Amino acid sequence: MLQKKKNAVLVDGVILNGPIMDSKAGEKFVEEACKIIMEEVIQKADDVTGKVCEWRAPETLKQILDLEMRDTGESHQKLLQLCRDVIQYSVKTSHPRFFNQLYAGIDYYSLVARFITEALNPSVYTYEVSPVFLLVEEAVIKKMIEFIGWEEGDGIFNPGGSVSNMYAMNLARYKFCPEIKEKGLSGLPRLVLFTSEECHYSMKKAASFLGIGTENVYFIKTDERGKMIPEELEKQVQRARKEGSAPFLVCATAGTTVLGAFDPLDKIADICEKHGLWLHVDASWGGSALISRKHRRLLHGIHRADSVAWNPHKMLLAGIQCCALLVKDNSGLLKKCYSAKASYLFQQDKFYDVSYDTGDKSIQCSRRPDAFKFWLMWKALGTTGLEERVNRALALARYLVEEIKKREGFQLLLEPEYANVCFWYIPPSLRKMEDGPEFWQKLHQVS
Repeated sequence: MLQKKKNAVLVDGVILNGPIMDSKAGEKFVEEACKIIMEEVIQKADDVTGKVCEWRAPETLKQILDLEMRDTGESHQKLLQLCRDVIQYSVKTSHPRFFNQLYAGIDYYSLVARFITEALNPSVYTYEVSPVFLLVEEAVIKKMIEFIGWEEGDGIFNPGGSVSNMYAMNLARYKFCPEIKEKGLSGLPRLVLFTSEECHYSMKKAASFLGIGTENVYFIKTDERGKMIPEELEKQVQRARKEGSAPFLVCATAGTTVLGAFDPLDKIADICEKHGLWLHVDASWGGSALISRKHRRLLHGIHRADSVAWNPHKMLLAGIQCCALLVKDNSGLLKKCYSAKASYLFQQDKFYDVSYDTGDKSIQCSRRPDAFKFWLMWKALGTTGLEERVNRALALARYLVEEIKKREGFQLLLEPEYANVCFWYIPPSLRKMEDGPEFWQKLHQVS
């Protein structure tokens, strides 16, 4: 190499002005890998005859995939075969018969947006390094805020609804006692928060992570449909005050994970206003109903919330991950709470409006441009196209309910109000058995 390159710059035995990699070979590999993705993933996305997953036990799959990393690199042909193997043995979430954790299907516009962002590899913290994606995020957040019903607000995209809930919990705590940012937990009263028995488990995780403690999460009783009972919330707030604790937050759920229940937001907001509590609505699952004129009534009262978590990657099919925390406050509360004022990144004397440097209102430094996939999809389909997706999903749920009612051995748990359809399958051996502990023990084993 040294002989071939007359002007080689050599430091510690490394040629600094030589090629890092063979760009032509790299381009060829990307081209061939994209062809595999097109043939094996995209073109087969709606093939109902294929398998959702070619299941293999963990030890078997380890051998098939040859997971070991070695001192020398593999050939491109071996790598392309690995790509095929990864696709073959992965779960096909776009398969028409993939029914699992609150998301499914493929959106081609969102997928192309992900291809673009993966190729550009941006990080969204300052305008100078990510100009387009910061403006896109601003536009999407503004539009989502309109659907919530706020006149103004703020927000940020982050890695999942669980993180959105953690953001909101910390933000509510900061609003309650701003000195916590500098002084920490010492000297504070016992802070408590309230959420329903049917809430997402991330509320417990957030309380643990933030040092609030899981014992200081009061789980409010729900009715037979899984909705928080406002009267029970009022009792628990009063109980906490009598115990000398400091209530600061209520988290309502709009679309619970199992039953798809929507808490009565208006009544909960009344209680929050009465006691001066931050109202956060975890609408990670149910927030997309806001897009539908027919179904947005499910979230009646959400405009009274202080913060909302909403995941377009669920009902609306934006690619994972695509999750927003939206905040009614427009006075810079997010930035005040999370800012660390890193001078090497967020200089205040730049040649543009530094308010576009939004990275200081995030708990992350490097951050993916997740809003872009939602933006491109929204641009392609329009609001009416997104609305059709919500209406279709709920119509499919209604169809399934009617089919369940017609079939022997299927027992509907309750009439759904969202896309969650809960039912039991009762095998022939149990259909004439009396309802009792033994019956339910055996039925749980079947499930």
